[in-house]
Amino acid sequence: MARVMIFYHIFAILVTAVAALLLYRRKGPRSEIRILLLGMSLLFGLALTALLIPVNGFARIQLLAWVVFLFFPLFLLMGLGFFWAHNRRLAIGLGAVLLITLLVAAESFLIEPRWLEVTRLEITSPKLEEPLTIAVLADIQTDSPGEYEIRVLEIVREEDPDLILLAGDYIQERDLEEYQRESEVLNRIFLEGDLSPRMGIYAVRGNVDRDSWKEIFLDLEVRTFEETETIDLGPVLLTGVGWLDSANPALQVRRGEKYHIVLGHSPNFSLGEIEGDLLLAGHTHGGQIQLPGIGPLLTLSVVPRSWASGLTEIQPGKYLLVSRGIGLERDYAPQMRLFCRPEVIFLSLRPAP
Repeated sequence: MARVMIFYHIFAILVTAVAALLLYRRKGPRSEIRILLLGMSLLFGLALTALLIPVNGFARIQLLAWVVFLFFPLFLLMGLGFFWAHNRRLAIGLGAVLLITLLVAAESFLIEPRWLEVTRLEITSPKLEEPLTIAVLADIQTDSPGEYEIRVLEIVREEDPDLILLAGDYIQERDLEEYQRESEVLNRIFLEGDLSPRMGIYAVRGNVDRDSWKEIFLDLEVRTFEETETIDLGPVLLTGVGWLDSANPALQVRRGEKYHIVLGHSPNFSLGEIEGDLLLAGHTHGGQIQLPGIGPLLTLSVVPRSWASGLTEIQPGKYLLVSRGIGLERDYAPQMRLFCRPEVIFLSLRPAP
């Protein structure tokens, strides 16, 4: 697949050059717009080609990002230079579009991916006998643990929650040796983070986690769930859902007498017969790209798109909370976020009046 992407980039450079050279062929005021539109059509064809070449979905998104945020701005920049002396208004219009595109690129690739948001929510229930504060961390999903992850854990420690729940996807790295090395680094960060909630820390496996994922929590008081299991935490019951079970929209989980929290990685399990009061998940990253009025463009989940981020009351008294996550999709995916900041969630559970 890497070879296919290299050939595509070479092809894209040639198409962009041809589109720019067309600008030199203008023969008068009327031909300028026509030739500009022809060049834009070539770039549109380039984007369409990215959707058709034989690579996975994330690689296609990456190629589209290259077209939108690299080849398109290059074409605009050359157009701005070509038209500046002959059609000042058209040149200014191209410059405005170029500026907007570059600002969106800066926001998406440089600002939002680490612009962490602290989300605070509250739920009341007659089943609760005492107030609890839960910290929800989903999709740390890094290939280079460092200062950012340290800051996340500092925020959690300062909040001093009663319970910390980790919703999977900790390290994303294709190379096994690198995965092991990054796991050791993240383990040290957790050790130095010194998190000690009174009700404990609980973690489920995500889809990018390898079989050795539990080593991330070596020498830590973290209860991990490889398979679906329910445990009693005193004030509440907690069911940790295995990765495959969390992706199953027909999963069945029975209710206990206490307030029941069900923690999984994918939110798909929320469509099953889940007799829980609070369902927690990650996996979607909130789509990583959200458009105003539309929401996430891609959720990698079968739940309704409106469920793929935030708190949803899916039945009276039954809530699904899906975190936008801490990190990003790695590998061939573009490492960007737009209108979808990473988040750490602090959820207050309160007894109903």
